[in-house]
Amino acid sequence: MAELKKESFVIRGKDAVRMESISRPSLSFWSDAWRRLRKNKSAFIGLCIVVLYALLAIFAPMFSQYTQSQMDVDARHAMFSAEHWLGCDSTGRDMWVRIWMGARVSLSIGLISAVLNMCVGAVVGGLCGFYGGKLDMIVMRLVDVLYGIPSLIITILVMMVLGKGITPLIVAMCVVGWIGTCRFVRGEVYRLKEQDFVLAAKVLGIPDIKIILRHIIPNILGLLVTNLCMAIPGAIFQEAFLSYIGLGIVPPDCSWGVICKEGIQFLRYYPHEILVPAFFVCTTMLALNLLGNGLRDAVDPKLRGTE
Repeated sequence: MAELKKESFVIRGKDAVRMESISRPSLSFWSDAWRRLRKNKSAFIGLCIVVLYALLAIFAPMFSQYTQSQMDVDARHAMFSAEHWLGCDSTGRDMWVRIWMGARVSLSIGLISAVLNMCVGAVVGGLCGFYGGKLDMIVMRLVDVLYGIPSLIITILVMMVLGKGITPLIVAMCVVGWIGTCRFVRGEVYRLKEQDFVLAAKVLGIPDIKIILRHIIPNILGLLVTNLCMAIPGAIFQEAFLSYIGLGIVPPDCSWGVICKEGIQFLRYYPHEILVPAFFVCTTMLALNLLGNGLRDAVDPKLRGTE
């Protein structure tokens, strides 16, 4: 009798857990994605790092007594101290201010170029996938030609034509940066337009623009956001590389690539001048990659409700 009572108690406990899970309030797609993103520790840490760096890039130079071009001759190559938290470079400029002024440029270029590439690629790929026909054939052949050429070579050629600076750099990174998003969105739209809910909307006579806005875009928006987070680190690294080889940002503006270029000359004697900007570049790219991986899992509809 004791065993039967114990077994019935266990069954009632399971039923109670099941009833509790059923009675939980339903969450929207983005609320559930945010809940799962918070439970992913690595992705949440990556999000915190990105937000912290963004806030420091905005506010840190405002509250510093130095400017990015102010020189202190007596503090050239200075190490970390209470006066200069991250030391000074070869001309006595404060590294703390230059790091966060460079973060403004690097993060802005990475974000702007990634957003532009996402928008252009989504529009072109969406039109090709939804309508197909000659438009799809012509655009895809152009994409195949551009995809066969290394993007870095095209970017360098465009920079040599347009010159140096922030705007030419963004334009050069957007010339071929939309190709990956275009192919990805085209495949997703081509798959979605054959689904029953889209076919039913067409039968009811709903205009194409409403079908795209109400049915197609919401189904690929989560994947686009994830793709955006994965594209930003690549754009930041590309900007840093182009600035490092002298084809990016022009002084007096600075970026993480420019600071690395200036610090590499003194690597043997003053390694902090290259290690400090390299640390922030690496941690930013790592954080964005972790965040992108977490978002990819968070917005996956197959995983919704499994936790």
